[in-house]
Amino acid sequence: METKSDKPNHDATSKKMIPYGGYFMSKVPAADPELTAVGPGTPMGEYMRSFWTPVCMSAEITDTPVFVRILGEDLVTFRDKSGRIGLLHAHCAHRGTSLEYGAVQERGIRCCYHGMVWDVDGSCIEVPFPKGEEKEAEKYACTVRQGAYKAFEYHGIVFAYMGNPAKEPPFPKWEENFTVGPDDDLVPYSHWQHCNWLQVQDNAADNFHTAALHAAKYVVDGKFQGTTFNENTYGALEVAPDMLFVPVHGGRGLSCTGARRVNKDRIFVRVQHQVLPNISLHAYVHEDGSERKHFGRLNLVRWTVPVDDVNSKMIGWQIMGPGVDVRNKQKREMVGYEAIDFLDGQVAMRRPERFGTYKIDDLPPIPPNHRERSCYKDAQYAPGDYEAIVSQRPTAVHALEHPTKFDTGVYLFRKMLREALRGSNPATGAEGFLDWFVSEDGAPNTYCSDYVLEIPEGKTIEEEVQRRRSLTKQIVQILTSSDKLKGAARTAFVTEKIAELERAMQVV
Repeated sequence: METKSDKPNHDATSKKMIPYGGYFMSKVPAADPELTAVGPGTPMGEYMRSFWTPVCMSAEITDTPVFVRILGEDLVTFRDKSGRIGLLHAHCAHRGTSLEYGAVQERGIRCCYHGMVWDVDGSCIEVPFPKGEEKEAEKYACTVRQGAYKAFEYHGIVFAYMGNPAKEPPFPKWEENFTVGPDDDLVPYSHWQHCNWLQVQDNAADNFHTAALHAAKYVVDGKFQGTTFNENTYGALEVAPDMLFVPVHGGRGLSCTGARRVNKDRIFVRVQHQVLPNISLHAYVHEDGSERKHFGRLNLVRWTVPVDDVNSKMIGWQIMGPGVDVRNKQKREMVGYEAIDFLDGQVAMRRPERFGTYKIDDLPPIPPNHRERSCYKDAQYAPGDYEAIVSQRPTAVHALEHPTKFDTGVYLFRKMLREALRGSNPATGAEGFLDWFVSEDGAPNTYCSDYVLEIPEGKTIEEEVQRRRSLTKQIVQILTSSDKLKGAARTAFVTEKIAELERAMQVV
């Protein structure tokens, strides 16, 4: 039987439609804890601890320890004098003093308060008892451990595994160790986001927002701040895309495909790839659709790393080099800690009052233009991703959203996350991912790619819509068919099949 609480509240709905009816809409529901809470013991927190996660850039670690908060835990990372990376609970197991004030040793780190030395695995390797009490010191050392997580450096990023040590998965090296060519490099970056992790990840699945947020026509009175794609001649991204969202790899990821008209003779297709729980892979950010392309590869690899429930970081690599940068637009010196070379609005540094005390003087200097543009009013004239995401509240309230068709990717990815947390799709659980990584030798292919094809516009609006949608479906089918191939063999297969598809659609 339908209960009173199950019935739609038509009275409440009608009141929301009253002009100047803010009074009826002033109550803000709670956020969704299942997907947004990340501390120890929470569903999402435990799930994320099943995967390797970035902690910080290698450049942040100098001769002193670095305090970091990851997944709601206070931690300290350091590189001891033998070159090993340590990631320990911040508070010393002896009396709770923070190890961020500890002294890095040849092996491990010494607490400043009483001198206990902790190795990178958490074992106590030195206790400063008085001379003659060595046995007591040894006995004490055998009864205490500092919380520790396994960590290592890879291409300028420190990664850690914070889950059950008995269930440690292999570190996934997407698409042949992420690179797309022998002359390409992985250039690390890290950007603070002062909000919950999920709304940052949502933005990566929202391929529609470029048509508004990054459009020159919406910048107030032409007061650009280096924020829009269009300002840098990426007009194709101002066009609203025809989107197709397809779960891939057994529901472990989501292919987000958008088709945009460049002109009457050319169409630009961009395939982004979301991977549970918090990875996103992005195609070439500088593509403008001006030249034919049959298979462009990934340009950005990014983890959305929860700091706590109301802060997060984007940590990853921008892939740089001739294999990716076909327009010669990348600026290596502009990529790094709180800096990016294509959209100032990705980072918080242009808003120093929000960035707080996280500046690091030991890092290479931040390019001057980031400081010159660090102005609240400038950001209001030309807001970027940072403003749009962070201003959704510290944690976005899903119950207040009114989604449209083009939000499908965001909601589908959230659904996939819930299925993973609730165990309704075993493939997306920690063991399911482990089996998959092993079967793929730790290097699964990504769907991330982009294409510029010479396909004429349909004679009618209906024919054009059908043409765009048919194209995106067939591209995803080609990528799926290529998934068992690797390296050059996969590149040749996809390139050939896309060329065949282009020819077939030219004569339709």
